[in-house]
Amino acid sequence: MERPTRTMDRLYSQPGEQEDATIAVIGAQRSSEESPVDFTETVMLQTPQVHLDPETRENERILPPNAGGPHGGAYKMLRTQVLRRLDQLGATTLGIVSAASGEGKTLTAINLAIAIAADPARTALLIDFDLRRPAVAQRFHYDAQVGIEECLECNRPVRDAMFKVSGYERLTIAAAKGRSEYSSELLSSTRAADVVDEMRSRYANRIVIFDLPPVLQADDALAFARHLQAGLLVIGERRTQRGDVTRTLELLRDLTFVGTVLNASREPTRRYY
Repeated sequence: MERPTRTMDRLYSQPGEQEDATIAVIGAQRSSEESPVDFTETVMLQTPQVHLDPETRENERILPPNAGGPHGGAYKMLRTQVLRRLDQLGATTLGIVSAASGEGKTLTAINLAIAIAADPARTALLIDFDLRRPAVAQRFHYDAQVGIEECLECNRPVRDAMFKVSGYERLTIAAAKGRSEYSSELLSSTRAADVVDEMRSRYANRIVIFDLPPVLQADDALAFARHLQAGLLVIGERRTQRGDVTRTLELLRDLTFVGTVLNASREPTRRYY
């Protein structure tokens, strides 16, 4: 695993909101030839589509479709740095992890996926693999009829768990329906490996983002890490203990981390405009 080495730069703050992400990226050291993106014709799947009204979106702290708004700039900065690292690695799969719960990883995964999808050169697929406490569909107020856990357990097509959100044209989400008692077994299965291979190879310009359970509270992320090409670690300011970060990086030492997100910083923000 390549360990982050640079100091954090806080990009914005939203005091008092536990999961509203202040973002900092710590770069990994690995570099490689940057390959051009192959723009493959995408085929629109017949997936359910939900409408997210502005008030609900604001209450859930979800970025608008163009990743604008007062917090959009920070997520776009995160997007640009993450994409640069992924391109250097030749990677298209990214796991979002945290040491413990309540550190903002799900919101980070959602808004990073939206920011990536706002780039005309990319599409994003967000998969809720936090099968112990799935929350992505709930954030969008979507009642999933089929969960990604059923696709793993019963060999159903992944498209059965997918949904779209009106206005977010280049974003697709695969929902988890409910808690699974055998989540780590499902995530370490051959079927999970097949799903990852299928999702990463279908479209050359797609970034696949996985929201995973906290590393120190279950073995799920550790079981699934071998299927990932890169990871992003979410740290909650004044919540995450230094020892927990060290332990998390040690457990996932074979996974290349492209950076770290500092969430809920209370440091004042300097604005350019």
